[in-house]
Amino acid sequence: MDPALFDYHLPPDRIAQYPAERRDASRLLLLERAAGVWEDGEFVDLPGLLRPGDCLVVNDSRVIPARLYARTENGALVELLFVRELAPSRWEALVRPAKRCRVGAHLRLGDGQAAARVIEEAPEGRRVVEVAGVSVRQLLERHGLPPLPPYIRRYAKPGAEDWERYQTVYARPDGSVAAPTAGLHFTEELIERLKTRGVEVRTLTLHVGPGTFRPIRSARIEDHRLEAEQVEIPEATAVAVNRAKAEGRRVIAVGTTTTRALESASENGEVKPVSCAADLFITPGYRFRVIDALLTNFHLPCSSLLVLVSAFAGRELILAAYRHAVQAGYRFYSYGDTMLIT
Repeated sequence: MDPALFDYHLPPDRIAQYPAERRDASRLLLLERAAGVWEDGEFVDLPGLLRPGDCLVVNDSRVIPARLYARTENGALVELLFVRELAPSRWEALVRPAKRCRVGAHLRLGDGQAAARVIEEAPEGRRVVEVAGVSVRQLLERHGLPPLPPYIRRYAKPGAEDWERYQTVYARPDGSVAAPTAGLHFTEELIERLKTRGVEVRTLTLHVGPGTFRPIRSARIEDHRLEAEQVEIPEATAVAVNRAKAEGRRVIAVGTTTTRALESASENGEVKPVSCAADLFITPGYRFRVIDALLTNFHLPCSSLLVLVSAFAGRELILAAYRHAVQAGYRFYSYGDTMLIT
């Protein structure tokens, strides 16, 4: 398939630059696949839109402060996004501008007290960076910044609200370098309302990597390589999902990351408890084995995430719903509004 089939026009003013005043104050587009219709709603009303017995699965990965600034030996400023741990003091990093960080380059990180060296090149234009005398995680905890996406104009200087709001309220294990954004709308109060409604809420972990949001640049979607991401599905979650499927109750994934994790762990329609690297790339024609509904934000044109959502609901229906969302003033991307696809 041609990636251009998943393109759409989005005016720049529709890209959310700040989170809503309250997490649950975002809008919610209700999309019914079978009827091919949609309806405008509000996220705060989600408990009333779900059914008692629904099994709602969320991704509880915590975003690490993965962005860090450094100086080269000649004083030039570079930006590093630490994306994959190879050893406590050695990580792969996306570097901008990459030409300032060739193999052998020496860097001063954070407040200038930490030293690092670029020791090799890595795939996707990355660099392997080794830090002296301290672990990268310790360095990021002291000096790192929330890894806001570049379409948020203040990404280089995040505000105080970003430390809280670019993180779900149920985030637990560290590991993501981008937020599982569909979960940003939940509050603890709303989760309690869901449980009171009789909705079963379960967790899994998928550590979100940068490849998830990388545009598809190959001539054919089938030739795009989607980077593997680490998945942990506890036995209790696998049992709960399988029980819901057996009893005819809906399994609702919160986000494309949760979808990828559940579908990757499915074997003959049954979800297995796993700890593995998931490399599943869901494209149109894929037969979904686990999820019955999907809660998801609005995604970048020509991205693997938009392809996944189109595989679930149909490309033409999704693009039509996106056109409506643009015209109706919905807010797009990480800090934007959301849609419930049933």
